[in-house]
Amino acid sequence: MTFLQALILGVIQGLTEFLPISSSAHLVITPFLLNWQLPYQQVFAFDVLIQVGTLLAVIIYFWSDLYQIILAFIRALWRRKPFENQTARLGWSLILATLPAGILGLLLKDQVEAAFNSPAAASGFLFVTASLLFLAERVGKKVNTLQKLSWLDALVFGAFQALSIFPGVSRSGATISGGMLRHFQRRDAARFSFLMSIPVMLAAGVIGIIDLLKVPDLSSFLPVLLLGFLSAVIVGYLSIHWLLGFLMRRSLNAFALYCAVLGTVVLLLIYAF
Repeated sequence: MTFLQALILGVIQGLTEFLPISSSAHLVITPFLLNWQLPYQQVFAFDVLIQVGTLLAVIIYFWSDLYQIILAFIRALWRRKPFENQTARLGWSLILATLPAGILGLLLKDQVEAAFNSPAAASGFLFVTASLLFLAERVGKKVNTLQKLSWLDALVFGAFQALSIFPGVSRSGATISGGMLRHFQRRDAARFSFLMSIPVMLAAGVIGIIDLLKVPDLSSFLPVLLLGFLSAVIVGYLSIHWLLGFLMRRSLNAFALYCAVLGTVVLLLIYAF
């Protein structure tokens, strides 16, 4: 992997992790479209590290919120009143929303890994993302805020996040859509989506880094990894800020159309040419 390839993929990860267009699909499709023959071990190591980069971006952006949630959660436990206020309950909701993706990921581990090696599968799953985004805009009433988040709402968010274990199903797109189908405002659905990504990404990052340390000749590959990591952090942070502002004024339809068009183009390239 070259420095230019690392920069391109790091920027793509930073953009597409939070925009509802599937980072996993773009990381599978981009090398295919550009005809990059990348060694599997390098690709694995690189994907792990840039995903940790976007995890760092979301932690930095929501640091104040995370601090308040963790503090309220610990204080409520210490007082033996774990649900005493809305901030503490939000902490429990984030834990609850994390469970479905973890369970489904363990049950379908082999199928998911096979899909990550298939541009066709990733492209096909983009239509799932497009459908969810269109449906959310048509059905969601967009009236609720996070102050009204219930246990059922958290489970619905989590169930939609579980769909995103497959490449092509955008994690942010699925969870924002799930929130909007529960009639949350776009921006509030996005905020909870980004917050609930942290436990899942953290767990995946820890497991991935353990495997990453087993990659041979890792030290010689570190400068390229570092470039991808830094670009993912910077672009990821900017993407979060931009999307939250965008969702205050605009719908998700443009992202849905983009996913449908990209999926169609790649499938045509695979099967028609």
